[in-house]
Amino acid sequence: MTVNNRPLDVVILAAGQGTRMNSALPKVLHPVAGRSMVAWAVKAARELSARNVVVVTGHGAEQVEAALDGQGVIFARQEQRLGTGHAFICGIDALDNHEGADVLVLYGDTPLLRPKTLEAMLDDHQTRGSALTLLTGELDDATGYGRIIRDAHGDVVRIVEQKDATPQEEMVGEFNSGVYLMDSRAADLAHRIGNDNAAGEYYLTDLLGLYRAEGAAAHAFKLGDPDEVMGANDRTGLAELEAILRHRINADHMRAGVTLQDPDRINIEDSVKIARDVTLEPGVILRGQTVLAGGVTVGAYSVITDSVLEEGAVIKAHSVLEGAHVGAGADVGPFARLRPGSVLGAGVHIGNFVETKNARLDAGVKAGHLAYLGDVSIGAETNVGAGTIIANYDGINKHPSEIGAGVFIGSNSTIIAPRTVGNAAFIAAGSAVHDDIPEGAMAIARGKQRNIEGWSKRYWGGMRDKVQKKLPWLAGWLERQK
Repeated sequence: MTVNNRPLDVVILAAGQGTRMNSALPKVLHPVAGRSMVAWAVKAARELSARNVVVVTGHGAEQVEAALDGQGVIFARQEQRLGTGHAFICGIDALDNHEGADVLVLYGDTPLLRPKTLEAMLDDHQTRGSALTLLTGELDDATGYGRIIRDAHGDVVRIVEQKDATPQEEMVGEFNSGVYLMDSRAADLAHRIGNDNAAGEYYLTDLLGLYRAEGAAAHAFKLGDPDEVMGANDRTGLAELEAILRHRINADHMRAGVTLQDPDRINIEDSVKIARDVTLEPGVILRGQTVLAGGVTVGAYSVITDSVLEEGAVIKAHSVLEGAHVGAGADVGPFARLRPGSVLGAGVHIGNFVETKNARLDAGVKAGHLAYLGDVSIGAETNVGAGTIIANYDGINKHPSEIGAGVFIGSNSTIIAPRTVGNAAFIAAGSAVHDDIPEGAMAIARGKQRNIEGWSKRYWGGMRDKVQKKLPWLAGWLERQK
């Protein structure tokens, strides 16, 4: 977006320490709804089509810069924390050329600020022909905030900090959010900010006076919802932000045709995409680049990360999916785990306590219960019996196996990779398969059974006293054998 056909640069102030977080992680990197607080600010800037986005770092600069690496932002270090005005100067000076551009100042710890609010602010700035627009809000009690003081005509004339406010000024409910939109004079005027104050710091709020001294138009754009500029100083504040964003995200999905059976107990990260007629049961968590097609059902307390679920797939309760692709009409769980690289074809059935990893299961494969399928491809309509293990690891390397279509794998079988099993092969229950199996063949790989008569009487009889104390039924049986 441009204002009066001018480009827009955004400076995000993210240098603060946030000591009340009591954390080794920089304050702005604490996540809210799956995205760090500073990443929310970067996202908002991108949605405004900003030409340049500058992130001013300070405390934990290396961590912040590493976290935002690859997102196309410019970094500026504030080596000394000398106030918001000084931080802004560090940011604006990082641009090679700011001439002719408007500049928007955002903060790295206000993730609730909506891009559409900023768009409205930009429109207002353009319509009024403002040189400086301040984003303000209204509270019944604005204690702690700088107050917006207007003249008789309603023009903004001053920003008064709480500690400097008179009793009458403390009654003012309109507060300064710290978000500013300025014309290209901002860079020059910022360098005129002084630090003649008790803290010896440079305050960004002084820009209002500098603009007015030039006879430039300064206006305020008032928020409809003051919660949008809410920050988080500690973990309780972080939880409040999370709750607000969760409600906002969930409400958007419900309005788009998604059924959330208990919205207060469903967590959906901002990056997740959900089609209409999806049903999410209580306790569901959806993370990362997850995509759910229409008609999908996700059972209670399932956790799905970076996965794709095609039309009509069913994920039953307490299942965990990460980096998986589930085909149309497939069903998974309950209590199943699909690890990265798991690809299920249409109509595949994965039952309780089945784990897959780097596994491709073609249409109609069934693995009903208690199996581990790793580094394997399995052809259509193969049946995997209970207790089947693909032994894919030799202690150093992982080995792949290929199982054809229409194979029947008997219960409690172990396939020792790397193996190839031909189409329509049959593996007898309890087999340990260590050779390839041709198409249509049956493999039996187990020791021959032999029965040793009287073994139990001799074995348990040698420890009769212990059996008498711990195994009374067995002791009685031994007595009857005399």
